[in-house]
Amino acid sequence: NNHVVADGDNFTVVTDKGKEYNAELVGTDPRTDLALLKVNEDDVKFTYVDFADDTRMRVGDWVVAVGNPFGLGGSVTAGIISARGRDIGAGPYDDFLQIDAAVNRGNSGGPAFNLEGKVVGVNTAIYSPSGGNVGIAFAIPASTAQNVINSLRQNGSVQRGWLGVQIAPVTQDIADAVGLSEDKGAIVTLPDNETPASKAGIRTGDVITAVNGQTVDTPRELARD
Repeated sequence: NNHVVADGDNFTVVTDKGKEYNAELVGTDPRTDLALLKVNEDDVKFTYVDFADDTRMRVGDWVVAVGNPFGLGGSVTAGIISARGRDIGAGPYDDFLQIDAAVNRGNSGGPAFNLEGKVVGVNTAIYSPSGGNVGIAFAIPASTAQNVINSLRQNGSVQRGWLGVQIAPVTQDIADAVGLSEDKGAIVTLPDNETPASKAGIRTGDVITAVNGQTVDTPRELARD
């Protein structure tokens, strides 16, 4: 996670057997709270794991969360996916998997595995009035993590498009007013006339319902696309 490395100057990767390696910070993406570290040593042979297709995961599917809670060392907890597409107010790209496996401080950045041993998410946040586990944790979906990590690996940063619009949800009243059959999409407000969106002909009051043929149901989906 970005919040784990954000204030660091030097980084060390410690294996389960206690071996330590110096690592460099390749890049970070605060908006999705992800970061990429690289170990530059020729004699290192890590065991790699694959990303899963998180879109196939369903509420009720089993997951296993791995991490380093409270600095105790590698720990594993099991649970299920409690919800998908959670918006917890962390940023414009919120689309978390909610899991009920025990996740505590120190689990951040650890993988959440499916029963095939593939990574479905990256543990990143918990809901906890007490500061400890209450069975509500959030993981960044593997599809988001994979895209961000690939971009960090190639460019050292994440490049995102800019429309230059403000967007809001389409309510049923808005849908009725503009003649839409469903209250889906994102209604546009242009803050000024010199943005990529305005130059492309988008105007205040337009409703965006799809991007490149992919349906947009909510403003969050438009921001992610």
